[in-house]
Amino acid sequence: MIVSSAQPWWQAATIYQIYPRSFADSDGDGIGDLNGIADRLDYLVDLGIDAIWISPIYPSPMADFGYDVADYTGIDPRFGTLADFDALLEKAHAAGIRVLLDFVPNHSSDRHDWFVESRASRDNPKRDWYIWRDPAPDGGPPNNWISDFGGPAWSFDPATGQYYSRAFLPEQPDLNWRNPEVQAAMLAAMRFWFDRGVDGFRIDVQWHMVKHADFPDNPRNPDFREGMGDMHRVLQLHSTDQPEVHAIATAMRQQADEFGAVLVGEIYLPIPKLMTYYGTSDAPGVHLPFNFQLIEANWNAAELATRIVEYEAALPEGGWPNWVLGNHDRPRIATRVGLAQARVAAMLLLTLRGTPTLYQGDELGLTDAQVPADKVQDPRELREPGLGLGRDPVRTPLPWTAVGGFTAGDPWLPIDPAHLPLNAEAQASDPESMLSLYRRLLALRCATPALATGAIGDVRADGDVLTYTRSDGTDRYRIVLNLGDRPASVEPGNVFLSTHGTTDPVTLRPAEGRILKVD
Repeated sequence: MIVSSAQPWWQAATIYQIYPRSFADSDGDGIGDLNGIADRLDYLVDLGIDAIWISPIYPSPMADFGYDVADYTGIDPRFGTLADFDALLEKAHAAGIRVLLDFVPNHSSDRHDWFVESRASRDNPKRDWYIWRDPAPDGGPPNNWISDFGGPAWSFDPATGQYYSRAFLPEQPDLNWRNPEVQAAMLAAMRFWFDRGVDGFRIDVQWHMVKHADFPDNPRNPDFREGMGDMHRVLQLHSTDQPEVHAIATAMRQQADEFGAVLVGEIYLPIPKLMTYYGTSDAPGVHLPFNFQLIEANWNAAELATRIVEYEAALPEGGWPNWVLGNHDRPRIATRVGLAQARVAAMLLLTLRGTPTLYQGDELGLTDAQVPADKVQDPRELREPGLGLGRDPVRTPLPWTAVGGFTAGDPWLPIDPAHLPLNAEAQASDPESMLSLYRRLLALRCATPALATGAIGDVRADGDVLTYTRSDGTDRYRIVLNLGDRPASVEPGNVFLSTHGTTDPVTLRPAEGRILKVD
């Protein structure tokens, strides 16, 4: 049973992201669903997480696999029904797990009733619910903005003779958040889920939500090189991160605080700009603007130490940190740093100060899957093939057993045969497995206030070794992480947990991490 406390629950929590299409399929259609999640809650309880964030489950044509929402207050039949969701929510809460949903405010589906009305005519009452502009003098797009998926960020509508803005696919028209009616409708959609008992939202591409009112061209990117994604030809100065977004975040925050819920914002911006999304004491923003420092960092002790120190120093007064190693859009940590260092990364993630978020499958040590060319589903890869931008490799179904165990049918994306030996069933009974390491780390974090919510200090790099302390009163720990491929000397101490099990008192093995109790 979930118990309330004076401290916000999300500060000591660990969040686990579920990509529902690929988590667990209960009905054999090859697509994961809500009942599949409910069937696997015991796995999550045993893992030791506190909350799940479920990627979009709303009705959708699936042009971008749920990130094109056709109804913000429903459940797509592929995933189940509202009754199934309510049952999952009740079961999760009974198990002590809170539930966050993905909210997609920048754009809807072009099949949403709002957009169907908006494009019906120029004088339709919902015309201004989306962003419409006349063509440029040459008949082309209104400006040079580029979609994150490549090509112009505008689509022409022949029936009404105007272009509509869309930061992603043509099937994902951008909502006009400068319209108070849009704001009211979207806040009402959030309240619908809060009223049902949802514990928070992850807000998709929050920094995209408002565009410059005058729609000037974006400046050219002087660092663009062929081989980058097309979106990088320009700097998104006017199409993202506009100052008006913060008042919207404050309105969302006020509503979330009524319910004791948490808001996590997806924001890919440099640290100084990221920090503005916390808001101010008078106008608070989201509780946790996602911190992608570990995803974007080179894997060496000096850079990680610098990033940790700079991020901590930049936090506004009262701002709570957060960390993440991966998600449904970015390459897996085991691919980026290798399986051995992925164990070190797990210890890093779960011992830094702040709320950590895990992506499903990272606790198994999954690498990016090999997806045959004829099985590719991701529109990002299909639009800009061969650049390494495709997201299918991190979205393949979880291997629950040695033969898959995800579905009784044909999975929507194939399970990589290389993932089968890493299946959850086998790892659960192996005390040296990646899954067992995550379980031990999460159990220690849960039982140790210094590791969950304590202070961080003495962050430094010594060659390949990254170290820092965590403390709560007189309870103090030192974390020692070898990011190199050679042994390193280490001061002996009381080893609470090692990524390698048995340890040599004075030698840190390659890719070994330790949590030491400091007297």
